[in-house]
Amino acid sequence: MPSQYYAVDESVTSKALHSLGEHTGNKDHFLKLMWFQPSEIVRATTTPEGLGQAISHFKTLRQSKLMPNVSYRLPDAEENRVRAESAAIEVMTDLRRNTPITIPPTAFIEEANQTMIVNHVRALFVGDDLRLQGVVTAVDILGQKPIQLTQQRGIRHDEVLVRDIMTPVDRLEVIDMSELSHAKVGDVVETLKLAGRQHALVVDEAADGQQLVVGMFSLTQIARQLGIEPNLPDIGHTFAEIESAIAA
Repeated sequence: MPSQYYAVDESVTSKALHSLGEHTGNKDHFLKLMWFQPSEIVRATTTPEGLGQAISHFKTLRQSKLMPNVSYRLPDAEENRVRAESAAIEVMTDLRRNTPITIPPTAFIEEANQTMIVNHVRALFVGDDLRLQGVVTAVDILGQKPIQLTQQRGIRHDEVLVRDIMTPVDRLEVIDMSELSHAKVGDVVETLKLAGRQHALVVDEAADGQQLVVGMFSLTQIARQLGIEPNLPDIGHTFAEIESAIAA
């Protein structure tokens, strides 16, 4: 920005601040800041004194000099890989920290597929606003459901809607958050296998006593964290590979 935009007559600024002080006292600090030159604002907020006033309730951390000939270490994929005995929470997608990707029930399945690809996910929450209506997965889209619908209804594949192939809320299995305090990854795999599903929602009790979805378990996510590349849409094969990895 040209320098003339920063030019402020100090005498005018001083008089203006004095006038503001008479009329507003210390109540409207923002109005006074409006008359400061940018350089004055920077000095006020970047000096140790200015920072000290703003964060006086925090404490400084002890620092030291880096030793010579220091090396660094990259994460070891093998060490970071989860095991069957790992805590179940390690493979849960925490929806309190990760916003779920949603799609309306009236969207076409090709739109849902593209949404998954763009966001690197294998499942979408189906709903509007905050009301969950179901879940649609990559297997739903790539599997037999759309093919069967086109044959039954005499429609084209690109006319199939998300609501036609999603799993509605009344058919979704859920796990209470309290069940996970001592649960292992192997427990989650067995639960998914028994249910014959690749996803399970985790719920907790909201302040009003209602159920609140706070997490999700995904078979494909568990497979990847176990070091297995999931085989979609052949979930049965993925289950077999996971069980083999767990037994090893």
